Amino acid sequence: MRIEQHPILEFKRGKKVKFTFDGQEYEGYEGETIAAALHAAGIRIMRESPVLHRPRGLFCAIGNCSSCLMTVNGEPNVRICVEKLRPGMVVESQKGKGVIYAPGN
Repeated sequence: MRIEQHPILEFKRGKKVKFTFDGQEYEGYEGETIAAALHAAGIRIMRESPVLHRPRGLFCAIGNCSSCLMTVNGEPNVRICVEKLRPGMVVESQKGKGVIYAPGN
């Protein structure tokens, strides 16, 4: 489930680390995004739509939308498509809209 080789891009993998997602332990590579680690583990649903509760997967993968907002180490509204994986992270699905905090607020 992970791209290992690419004709143009070069992948530099960090060390293998463990993290938890919704109470279950997974492995990923330090420095890759949380979303990449979850995708490699077969996790495709990142959250539910706020009104109709439909499953949402990755959309933009560059931190501009809200499709991948999760709670990371107790902090809500983390965009996991740009947040780098570190050892021991606790990642949880976020229910509801949450509040998007802007810098300086």
